[in-house]
Amino acid sequence: MKRAPLTLKGAERLRNELKRLKSEERPRVIQAIAEARSHGDLSENAEYHAAREQQSFIEGRIKDIEAHLSNSEIIDVTRLSTGGKVVFGATVELEDQDDGNKVVYQIVGDAEADIKIGLISVSSPIARALVGKSEGEVVDVVAPNGTRSYEIIAVRYE
Repeated sequence: MKRAPLTLKGAERLRNELKRLKSEERPRVIQAIAEARSHGDLSENAEYHAAREQQSFIEGRIKDIEAHLSNSEIIDVTRLSTGGKVVFGATVELEDQDDGNKVVYQIVGDAEADIKIGLISVSSPIARALVGKSEGEVVDVVAPNGTRSYEIIAVRYE
């Protein structure tokens, strides 16, 4: 099985979430279940059912994070020497050739992608179009809403 790439920062974020789930969230929901149980009849106890559902979600998320961490190859982006090419972990500044808007994305593993904070999955259409390209090149990205052209303004490894 091929190990999924994960940035050092992404691994740290996942470890912190795992620690919080195990040390804060899990004990809190166990306490809520115990408290709801003490109220008697469980068949009509909404607090009990809500706490059990939340416990199931927390346990599932813990398993997901542990699986991601154990099946990933952690890459220290700051140690990459790629001659300025866009690779996994690179932070890329782009300019939209249609409207001149500038955006900055870091190409990360699937488990750590979060478009709201500029982290795009290495398997996304835009990342696939960028990988292997260099500063100054223009790339066409085929997206659901049509093809967009971006110029690569800068490539950093941070």
